[in-house]
Amino acid sequence: MSKDQPTALDLPMVDPLPEKTQKYFDICQDKLGLVPNVLKSYAFDIDKLNAFTALYNDLMLGESGLSKLEREMIAVAVSSINKCFYCLTAHGQAVRALSGDPILGEMMVMNWRVADLDDRQYAMLEFAEMMTVASHKIEEKHRARLREVGFSDRDIWDIANVAGFYNMTNRVASATDMRPNDEYHAQAR
Repeated sequence: MSKDQPTALDLPMVDPLPEKTQKYFDICQDKLGLVPNVLKSYAFDIDKLNAFTALYNDLMLGESGLSKLEREMIAVAVSSINKCFYCLTAHGQAVRALSGDPILGEMMVMNWRVADLDDRQYAMLEFAEMMTVASHKIEEKHRARLREVGFSDRDIWDIANVAGFYNMTNRVASATDMRPNDEYHAQAR
């Protein structure tokens, strides 16, 4: 895989990018200091890129009873179980940045259970872990546990969808050898 390819697949970005896509990439560059390689890897097909970013933006940035940090914590916990190098690097950085705590970011990447979490966060991540390793075993008692620590049914929907999204993206990233941008490694440390 060459350094300028975000995956092991020979799927170059559309060139030139459509004006709307280029504007989105420019916003990423301005706000993040980079265009995430996940976006570059989908940019061989603008319709696929748009579908991916619409779902990502809705789940991770849209209205929710879950904070942005909680959603990133789910992304990292799921990605840790799935051993997704791309997502652990990118979302581990997001946990560090959003929490202001580089140690929490590292703990989440290695083993979320060693982190100093409150009951709400622990129950949320336990549910996300169960979804990742044995979703067919989830029963009403597991949803009831989330309600006990303050999650609404809408929040439970969001937890399930964020965990489901990262289970899908982890598998795509691993299967295509998607590599994180080098810049992520040093950010928020």
